[in-house]
Amino acid sequence: MTERLRGGPSCLLGPGDDAALIRVPDGRVVASVDLLVEGTHFRRDWSSAEDIGIKAAAQNLADIAAMGAVPTAVLVGLACPADLPVAWAREFTAAFDAECALVGAVLVGGDVSRSPTLTVAVTALGDLQGRPPVTRSGAEPGDVVALTGRLGWSAAGFAVLSRGFRSPAVVIAAHRRPAPPYAEGPVAATCGATAMCDVSDGLVQDLRHIATASAVQIGIETARLEIGPKLQDVGRALNVDPMRWLLTGGEDHPLVATFPSAASVPAAWTVIGHVREGEGVLVDGAPYPLPGWDAFRGAR
Repeated sequence: MTERLRGGPSCLLGPGDDAALIRVPDGRVVASVDLLVEGTHFRRDWSSAEDIGIKAAAQNLADIAAMGAVPTAVLVGLACPADLPVAWAREFTAAFDAECALVGAVLVGGDVSRSPTLTVAVTALGDLQGRPPVTRSGAEPGDVVALTGRLGWSAAGFAVLSRGFRSPAVVIAAHRRPAPPYAEGPVAATCGATAMCDVSDGLVQDLRHIATASAVQIGIETARLEIGPKLQDVGRALNVDPMRWLLTGGEDHPLVATFPSAASVPAAWTVIGHVREGEGVLVDGAPYPLPGWDAFRGAR
């Protein structure tokens, strides 16, 4: 699985020893860990090894970007059934490594174990490059809320697959392979973002994390959220309001952040709301009743 892995400037010592050795120019390391469990986060009858490798890397790299950092190194633990084909593991590793290469990160090692349930554990590390981290707790009343990246597409793809369909292909692909706007995390930090996170559990739910950590109220306006023609088509076909996917759907991993003013929002971002005194999240002036994604509850 590791024989074809790349090296990189952040990796001083890669797979083959008891531990890797990573260069840390900033003197600080941003670290994040995620689990993907078959049946909860992915299904092998829906997604290929390549799809799952991309998804496993993407959701962890997005967490690093959401802190305003640049991903540098990643470690992977793979627990799998004894009959898992070697070709599957190799395809997964190659796809995971290719996704890391998009941001210059290096897969530096990991571990493999036997398990009746296929489980992927990923630890990602990142470099702040001298910047302060952008946490969830810095939003202030008067800030604007902005979003960048694709939103609602993965939830739409999940809905289509759950109904037993395999088209439209572009929506299915969005569920199988997220495409987070990695570069926009450091850009937002440079532009003065006061708080930030990636949308993994649903826009309302993740904004609630920021509101709670910052002790503020966040209000968003659905008129500012774009529903593309393809999502509108899928919504009509499934008799679902596609706005629900935008507000509660996770796993696209766009970035949402607060900024001191509209003038400080980077070009690739869209202002979708404001920060006020108070608590919680309001959608068009009212609480939103539907939950986002929860790995224990299983709701989407």
